[in-house]
This record gives sequence, C-alpha cells and structure tokens, in this order.
Amino acid sequence: MKKPRKAINVRSIVAIGLVVAVLAVVIVGVTLLDSPAQERLRRLDERRVDDLRSISAELDFYWTREGTLPSSLEDLAKEPGVFLELYNPETGRPYEYRVLSSNAYELCAEFARDTTEGHGRPYRDYWSHTQGRHCFELEAQAVEQPLDR
Repeated sequence: MKKPRKAINVRSIVAIGLVVAVLAVVIVGVTLLDSPAQERLRRLDERRVDDLRSISAELDFYWTREGTLPSSLEDLAKEPGVFLELYNPETGRPYEYRVLSSNAYELCAEFARDTTEGHGRPYRDYWSHTQGRHCFELEAQAVEQPLDR
C-alpha cells in the first residue's frame, strides 16, 4: 500500500521563494558590482580626480588675480584661504604640476584604473584617464569674480 504524499504547505512555498529570491539578489549583486578591492581603487581614483579639479580651480583663481601661474603647487597652497590636497591619497607622493606657457599647465597623477573605455564608472568629461601615470593639459581660465583671499 502506498503512503499518501504530504501536500506542500504554504509556509514551505514561502520559505523556498525567499531562499530563491535571496540567492538571486546575491548573484546579481556579485555580477554587477565590483569587488571591495576594485571599489576601493575606484574611490581612490575619484578622490585623485577631485583633488586635481580643486587644484585646477585654485589655479584659475590665482591666474585671474596675478596674471601668471604659480611656479609650484606649494606656492599656490601658501596663498591665504587656499586649502588643497597636494598628495596622492594612496602613495603619499605629491601630484605633479608643470607650467607649459603663460596660462597653460599640466597636472599629473598615478591612477589605479582606466576610465577611458568604460571600465568601472567613467567620468563624463575631460577627467577620464588611463591606468598608471596620466597627465592633463589645462589652460587657466579667467574667473569673473575671484574670491578675496
């Protein structure tokens, strides 16, 4: 004589559904998101770009006020009211700065990731960069109302 099969109750169905949903979320999360190490590198590169953008903005203010570029980033940082991060957050090495002409200059940094070909989260502007040492050639722009410093 056959034993009657027990009917699957509602609790079992809900439990199985939740397990499947949790597994699906974990699998999607792992495939779509970077590893913690890659996410750390991405954040460090974003900070480097933010640092270079801030330096560039301060160079614009300086050039507008003085009509020339400073000879070094250390000279720029000595200006009253200027607070800049001049060092790579990971290596502690200073960012590179070189005057190219009366209003043109170059800012360089070491980057951990490439943002030019859609790797990671690319910057939507001029600040896309390759992995390793990358330099940006910029021109100082006049600021209409420079801050009094």
